[in-house]
Amino acid sequence: MPDLNFQVYEAEAESYAAAPLLMFKLGVVNTNVDEPIHSVALRCQIQIEPARRHYNAEEQAQLLDMFGEPSRWDQTLRTMLWTHTNISVPSFTGSIVVELPVPCTFDFNVAATKYFAGLEAGEIPLLLQFSGTIFHATDNGTLQVAQISWSKEARFRLPVKVWQNMMEIYYPNSVWLCVRRDVFDHLSQYKMQRGIPTWDQAIERLLHVEQGDEGQRR
Repeated sequence: MPDLNFQVYEAEAESYAAAPLLMFKLGVVNTNVDEPIHSVALRCQIQIEPARRHYNAEEQAQLLDMFGEPSRWDQTLRTMLWTHTNISVPSFTGSIVVELPVPCTFDFNVAATKYFAGLEAGEIPLLLQFSGTIFHATDNGTLQVAQISWSKEARFRLPVKVWQNMMEIYYPNSVWLCVRRDVFDHLSQYKMQRGIPTWDQAIERLLHVEQGDEGQRR
């Protein structure tokens, strides 16, 4: 009976994907080293464990809207779901190293993105929980199916720099912001009516007007 264990060795950005993508190098080991595994339909849930790292003053300020005042972080720093992913592991005996694709987003309405962007350096504590189906053969060659135990998991500390470098590849010197359709329509009309060539310039002009109004009120 197969008994699989998992370990993440490293992670790196995939430079040529259609959208931001991290590739985790995942080791899969069968404790029954002589048992051939035909394939594995592997599912993975990845969670972020914010309480398992230290935060400097700048990071605490960046994460204020997520976790509140640092004095309350012993109550508000809770494990949160990042994403789900899956992969088909090819045949192996004993052990194998595969690439686990982890899709990412730069949408700041997503809690994971806000968390990652609020970190300056160090590592992101992750918990990977595995499930899925194992296809293997018995001693007489009969194909058998087994389930991966829900207790199978692995921890990995993702370097913040890896995430930052990935986003710089896909969004150099920029961020991706999602707004309501009516807000976008108003901004688009403002931009067109004034002949403003770029979205950056339209927002900068609005910010300049707002700052001017505040100065007059003072």
